[in-house]
Amino acid sequence: MSNGFLDKAYGARDAAGTRSLYDDWASSYEAEVAENGYATPGRCAAALRTYSSDQNLPILDFGCGTGLSGLALKLQGFTCIDGVDLSAEMLDQARAKALYRNLDQIGPDTPLAHAPGDYAAIAAIGVIGAGAAPISVFDTLMNGLDAGGLLVFSFNDHALDDPSNEGRLNEYLDCGAARLLFREHGDHLPGINLKSNVYVIEKT
Repeated sequence: MSNGFLDKAYGARDAAGTRSLYDDWASSYEAEVAENGYATPGRCAAALRTYSSDQNLPILDFGCGTGLSGLALKLQGFTCIDGVDLSAEMLDQARAKALYRNLDQIGPDTPLAHAPGDYAAIAAIGVIGAGAAPISVFDTLMNGLDAGGLLVFSFNDHALDDPSNEGRLNEYLDCGAARLLFREHGDHLPGINLKSNVYVIEKT
């Protein structure tokens, strides 16, 4: 089976190339990932729900894409979600779902606009890895949380093949800057036999 944009998604490219790919993919993205059983948003949202003390506190959906992650969070009872993404076309798809309080486009090296503590949790679902955001984004996300804030994120098998990705996570855990609450390997895109790790960590 040819997977259209999925065939291209995991290739190395710069930020401009990534934005262009996702702009072009926006109209067919949901159908293509649904055909392949995209499971990670639901897994991440369920994991975050387990460790969240209040589903009414604000959450930032970083790299929200067309809003599939926001929908998964809503289905788990989260009520106040803001989203940011590189792709204007993806954001248009997300806006049409009426799931988000605010939606904003960001640049590849744009600092987060909020202050630590503004969000109880940040979700970065399918964001970091080959063909997407670099691991340096992990530092940006952690800087956007206050102590006690939660980060739910995923590394698919391609991201796990690069030891620098889990290596950055382990640096935070080993020095006590974060505490691992949850890690589970499971389905990501079963239609192409791709799995992912889902993590929930707490900033200390």
